[in-house]
Amino acid sequence: MIFHVISIFPGYFDSPLRQGVIGRAINKGIIKVNPVDLRTFTSDRHKTTDDRPYGGGAGMVMIPQPIAKAILSVKGERNDVPVILFSPAGIPFNHVVASHLARKKELILLCGRYEGVDQRVIERFVDMELSIGDYVITGGEPAALVLIDAVGRLIPGVLGCNESADNDSFATGILEHPHYTRPRRFMGMDVPEVLLSGDHKKIGEWRRKKSIEITLRRRPELLDKACLSPADIKLLDELKRDAEAK
Repeated sequence: MIFHVISIFPGYFDSPLRQGVIGRAINKGIIKVNPVDLRTFTSDRHKTTDDRPYGGGAGMVMIPQPIAKAILSVKGERNDVPVILFSPAGIPFNHVVASHLARKKELILLCGRYEGVDQRVIERFVDMELSIGDYVITGGEPAALVLIDAVGRLIPGVLGCNESADNDSFATGILEHPHYTRPRRFMGMDVPEVLLSGDHKKIGEWRRKKSIEITLRRRPELLDKACLSPADIKLLDELKRDAEAK
């Protein structure tokens, strides 16, 4: 998988991408991140990438020419490389989107700055606008790191255990259950006995119950779209009745 990241700050990605799971995947050649310096595609000696907006208003807008040149340079003769722009106006980035993108061979990630990019670039070149949350950050670079991490870990061979991604929060439609490790007792708190029982059926039932319970308490809207079994629905009804009783 190759991530081409178009940015006026290509050095932003140096340190984060040398760390952890994604860093190891890059070293193994499973993932490649290609930072593209947008300023190299400018045509003036000041390497200008922004200008005042038509119609007035605060801030600056990224000019279209360098962005178009950068995208065309990366694509070459290929038309099957999706271009993604990070924007507050984009669709929410979630596990479903990450799973879809993980099936691509290459992605072009466009990191906007200032008030955004010229709309004509979006209409001509951008295939998908993504938002990582209902807030504004100073540029698309942090969002690009989020996408590379979320998508990259879904690529076979990146995680030490491929089943880890299958059981993540959101992968099953609901939040993940709590986790415990040694020591058995910590600051007066014990590991739940069921996890020490060796009974995998009971452990699975406990984990599923906790997942549904946590989702109901923290993100109940996820349950409307989750794939729930009849046993899950029965458990959910019981949890709702218990919550109402309290």
